[in-house]
Amino acid sequence: MVKELIRFIYVIASNLHRAWMIPLMGHYSRHPEKYSERFRYEYNKHAIRLMNHTGRIYTQAYGAENLPKDGGYVMFANHQGKYDALGIMLTHEEPCSVVMDEARSKMPLVKQFIDMVGGKRLCLHDLRQAARVIREVSKEVEYGRKYIIFPAGGYSHRNGNHVDVFKAGSFKSAMRAKAPIVPVALVDSWKVFDLWSLRKVNTQVYYLKPIPYEEYRDMKSVEVAKLVYDRITAAIAYAEKHHPEIAVIQ
Repeated sequence: MVKELIRFIYVIASNLHRAWMIPLMGHYSRHPEKYSERFRYEYNKHAIRLMNHTGRIYTQAYGAENLPKDGGYVMFANHQGKYDALGIMLTHEEPCSVVMDEARSKMPLVKQFIDMVGGKRLCLHDLRQAARVIREVSKEVEYGRKYIIFPAGGYSHRNGNHVDVFKAGSFKSAMRAKAPIVPVALVDSWKVFDLWSLRKVNTQVYYLKPIPYEEYRDMKSVEVAKLVYDRITAAIAYAEKHHPEIAVIQ
């Protein structure tokens, strides 16, 4: 376990002199009436940049021009590890939030990151609570918020760029809101905190073309899940075999 967390431990140890940022983030998140969503989001990104600089983590995004210009939408991404949401937020200009496993969201620093963006905590084994969270996300997306959801639920350590099966129920958040679905393909994100090394790490975020409500309105959630899964796996295959930019042609 220590081997898998070597970079995480190194980053934390190297930034102990910035530990004051943690209670400050807690203060910001408790007072949204004073600190805007944009302010809190940008502060999160500032913290991510500091972490990346220390940990020699580099993230390149492709296809940002595919993101809808107006209104809310839900980004559905493959799940590889602890860095996934951070990589997306770092490269996503507009404030966005995230739905996360409640158990993992309670870790120090992770808790502050989630609170800063008003993230939702999902109890994976409580169907009633999960349904309530999905309804809350749908309502907020209707009012223009952007969300990140990892439809695979969890992830396996050292899973490479394998894409785990998506849970169809997670797509109901976008379907109820009749909002665009943005498939997001993550490549090599797992290497950041699950690789036994401190060498430079490069990760990629691919924002694929959105799927408008008109395209999936007559589909069942199982069919939507397969559609998004197929597009993400195809993009990852392109990215691994060709030039990275080709992955966003989906």
